[in-house]
Amino acid sequence: MRDKRKFKQAVNPYLPSWEYVPDAEPHLFEGRLYIYGSHDRFNGYAYCQNDYVCWSASPDDMSDWCYEGVIYRRTDDPRNRDGDSCLYAPDVAQGPDGRYYLFYVLDQEPVISVAVCDNPAGTYKFYGYVHDREGNILGERPKDVPQFDPAVFIDGDQIWLCSGYCGVYNPERKGAMVMSLEPDMLTLKTEPRTVVPSSAYSRGTGFEGHAFFEASSLRKIKGNYYFIYSSEQKHELCYALSQKPDRDFSYGGVLVSNCDLGIASYKTEDFTTAYGGNNHGSLIELNGQCYVFYHRHTNGMNYCRQGCIEPVKIEEDGNICQAELTTSGPNGKPLAGEGTYDAYLACCLFCRDKALLTAPPGSWMDARFPKITQEGKDGDKNSGYIANMRDGAVAGFKYFSCKGIERVAVTVRGKADGVMEVLTELNQPPIGKISLGRSNEWKTYEERIQIPDGVCSLYFRYAGTGYVSLASFELKTEREADSGFLQNI
Repeated sequence: MRDKRKFKQAVNPYLPSWEYVPDAEPHLFEGRLYIYGSHDRFNGYAYCQNDYVCWSASPDDMSDWCYEGVIYRRTDDPRNRDGDSCLYAPDVAQGPDGRYYLFYVLDQEPVISVAVCDNPAGTYKFYGYVHDREGNILGERPKDVPQFDPAVFIDGDQIWLCSGYCGVYNPERKGAMVMSLEPDMLTLKTEPRTVVPSSAYSRGTGFEGHAFFEASSLRKIKGNYYFIYSSEQKHELCYALSQKPDRDFSYGGVLVSNCDLGIASYKTEDFTTAYGGNNHGSLIELNGQCYVFYHRHTNGMNYCRQGCIEPVKIEEDGNICQAELTTSGPNGKPLAGEGTYDAYLACCLFCRDKALLTAPPGSWMDARFPKITQEGKDGDKNSGYIANMRDGAVAGFKYFSCKGIERVAVTVRGKADGVMEVLTELNQPPIGKISLGRSNEWKTYEERIQIPDGVCSLYFRYAGTGYVSLASFELKTEREADSGFLQNI
């Protein structure tokens, strides 16, 4: 029999539970997949408080990510030697000279900074600020708007740079901008051109309700140019489609919503099964399959975001169907329907009180909602768990391929007087219940519950008084239950 303890699978979030890298731009460099994003701090009080780090993986195995270390510190920028500003969402491209260029903004500066390195994940050194031919810095010229969320795209001998931030109904911001650069990766070749309108300028354009907010990214797939962005709805990544990289974009649709609004496959379209918030990511094609990278919000706040991946299908006409939030997204197939899974892998987490977006830190809503969190301080390699599940709270995991599962166990702690109901469909009665007790330490409770054979979802719903935290669940066949064999994934 195969040693299940050595069996690895790709899951969401794809990085360790103690790592918070949102805004990810995925790139294939030298045959390896690299992730460049901002870097949140666990229990932080602002976005992107940590220095840039890089993670990489084989494009053939997104279960095995390698930590490449810190690649750039916020104090490396000459305008931020005291570290007062945070490093916002970056992007990286390989320039005509073979070197790698990191584009970023500081949260208190209106300009686009560039750093350079000889390899994709080495230590980047400050290089300069994007400027025009006269040396005037973009973002500081009289008619410029502040630059934000730069993204860079190499298309043959053309170097395209994207930028933009547009608050809702702000007439001073017209939309997302695309411009081209000279081979030095710093000098403007063409001036910024608006390609996707802001909400103030969206009427009659086809972008109404999904106008540009932030998070620009430009990609080319199967001959089509895709402009990926976060819309005025904030929780969704949308795309616009064109045959040209700097004009004539038309609204395509929603790529992914980090609260799953708009998905009607396992619930009603308007029902949200996660707490959404701002979103940022991009598309990449790996081995013939296209994926959308995005982030989710954890710790009941906006400042602890984690990267996730879902496969997407591109139709013959270039349109893309909205991706559903799953635990199994980067795996390419359902997860093994047996063994132990950590609770932080939940792709659904909600309670009786509905909320579209994550509650502001310290708000009166905090006590009502469950949250994915961890113990310790930022950087401690402690596994995540779900805290504050009260009556009616649901943690959902999708998808599993089950066969012969006869018993289900949950590991919990808290002042709970109730049961954990197990469901395979949100709108159907539970298939079993696990009685829980009160404990200040993690304790495992188990019941005989038969999971139907085949591909299914699993939902754990707490019913009772008090509250409970969920660390993990385990699916067992009768043979495994009798032998006490545990699988750790």
